Amino acid sequence: MVGKRSAPRRRTGRAKASSPARASKGTALASDAATPERRRPRVIVYVLSFLLLVTAALLGGQWILQRSYFRVQHVVVVGNVHESTLQIERATGLALHPTMLSVSTSSLVREIEAFPWVQRARVAKHWPNTVTVSVDETTAVGVAAKGAGWDYVGRNGADLGVAPATANFPTLVDQKPSAQWPFTSSALNAVTVADALPATLSPQVRQVVVSPSGAVSLILTTPVQFDLGQPTKLTAKFVAVASVIRSATLVPGDVVDVSVPTEVAVTPPGTTG
Repeated sequence: MVGKRSAPRRRTGRAKASSPARASKGTALASDAATPERRRPRVIVYVLSFLLLVTAALLGGQWILQRSYFRVQHVVVVGNVHESTLQIERATGLALHPTMLSVSTSSLVREIEAFPWVQRARVAKHWPNTVTVSVDETTAVGVAAKGAGWDYVGRNGADLGVAPATANFPTLVDQKPSAQWPFTSSALNAVTVADALPATLSPQVRQVVVSPSGAVSLILTTPVQFDLGQPTKLTAKFVAVASVIRSATLVPGDVVDVSVPTEVAVTPPGTTG
């Protein structure tokens, strides 16, 4: 007799085993999620360390540049005649030996060009402790009365300072009743003429006179007056003046009109018209 086989029992509620791949993936996700948390303090430390190094370097550099070796120790000035090197050093503060780092070349140029005789200045820094200054001075073209004395007049009409009574320059005279120093407006015509005087004629000119209308006259040492009119065609007018001086017989008080260089007219003293 064959016995009955019992039916195989069905397994229920059996837990599925986790696959190795799935477990590994879960571990990696957990590890990745934790990585930023672990790395953040390390990054902060690196950043702070870098900032501290940069700050230390900057402070150290500043400290080094404040040392006497990096302060202005030598000032070399070339081209100056009327302002001494010491005057320039004092006016600009270079005599106080500032740090090279604090020296502004543009500021120094403005301060140096404030001197009346200085037309242009150039400044350069040469590390570790030298400043060089190159000066182009203006030119005096005459003198003018100021108070009880005389001052030089620059080619731009500026007051260049006190001139000795023996200065060998023409005297500039502005005939306007309200004339004031320095020479401006129409009075600049006298400066223009004085600046253009030929070297052969200039020593013979005692005065350069400008009228209220701007017309210019030369009073020679003889004394003879040459009326130039407005300061145009000066080369031709100076040639006419030289020609008259060389070929004509002039007497003190003569007035020679060379305002039209090709039509020279001589008016004897005491003659009107």
